[in-house]
Amino acid sequence: MLGGKNILLGITGGIAAYKTTFLVRLLIKAGANVKVVLTESASSFVSPLTLATLSKNPALTAFVKQDGAMTDWNNHVDLGLWADLMIIAPATANTLSKMANGTTDNLLLAVYLSAKCPVFFAPAMDLDMYQHPANKASISTLQSFGNIMIPATSGELASGLHGEGRMAEPEDIIAFIKEYMLKGLPLKDKKVLVTAGPTYEAIDPVRFIGNHSSGQMGYELAKVAANLGAEVILVSGPTNLSISHDLITLINVVSADEMYKVAHNHFENCDIAICAAAVADYKPKIVADQKIKKKETNLTLELVKNKDILLSLGKLKTKQFLVGFALETENELENAKDKLIRKHLDAIVLNSLNDKGAGFVSNTNKITFLDKNSQIKAFQLKTKVEVAKDILSEIIIRLNA
Repeated sequence: MLGGKNILLGITGGIAAYKTTFLVRLLIKAGANVKVVLTESASSFVSPLTLATLSKNPALTAFVKQDGAMTDWNNHVDLGLWADLMIIAPATANTLSKMANGTTDNLLLAVYLSAKCPVFFAPAMDLDMYQHPANKASISTLQSFGNIMIPATSGELASGLHGEGRMAEPEDIIAFIKEYMLKGLPLKDKKVLVTAGPTYEAIDPVRFIGNHSSGQMGYELAKVAANLGAEVILVSGPTNLSISHDLITLINVVSADEMYKVAHNHFENCDIAICAAAVADYKPKIVADQKIKKKETNLTLELVKNKDILLSLGKLKTKQFLVGFALETENELENAKDKLIRKHLDAIVLNSLNDKGAGFVSNTNKITFLDKNSQIKAFQLKTKVEVAKDILSEIIIRLNA
């Protein structure tokens, strides 16, 4: 969920600052772009060099930067506008008070006042300081500004006392931010099943029947659904693609029979099922135990039908919103409408191999979205990322109707 996000980490002068090295590491591991701003006192607790090495960006401590005879400045406005979110951890009582009152006596506070993004702060101080009315007032003021507090926890403090005021652990800070990001997303608490890619039907231990599907459309659908808050089960046939997202569980399969079993195992508990896989319609009736030797001029294979995953799910459908795909070469709309009705679908996504840039292998697609109420919406040629957004948008509109 944090992948590709620009995250600005502000560190103030408290002993808990040593934990920020672990926090930066976790943010980078999650795929975020991280920049660090420290107060002067914070650099006494944690090394700017360490933070710069971990974040792969300079760790900033002052407005002015000197490089030999050259003098330049760290632009607090640019930093504030760069960030998708800002985290201030640890947030000392002193810094919380300054934030609440608009005091701008260091680079971190100037960046904070320039930030347009959500700001999270993780207080860290001794228990009596944490409970002091002045500190409570600072926290209340910041929350009234829309800033989000990551609550301090109870535990052993630097003073030797035991109580509330300990900064949340880096793992808990990450978890808190992710949970916050999920709030209000249209597919939060929804379970989405996506099938993707081709299936390979074995002829012998070496050869198979397959197709040219790359799986990209299904993978983009899974990513968009997860970014909208859904818990996604992605059932993928053989593909060179990879995927990493907190809300996506990838299950790899090879054959249509394997995809059938996995899809059926998860269908009952899902809210939305999108069958984007290019499942082989047929498979060899007999699979040779050994590699078939090249002896005859011709090789005849007897093929039998695979189980129809989409049709079988349509028959089982209760609360699920079921979406299929139709890749056609002629009579496109008629064939798509027939498939929509015959397989008991809620909607179908039509693309035609007659449209340049649509179908397999390409990074683009051109679709028409049809639903069971005979609503038809055609889209222009777009990247598969944008197509996935369009498809999920159409589904959400119908779920909320």
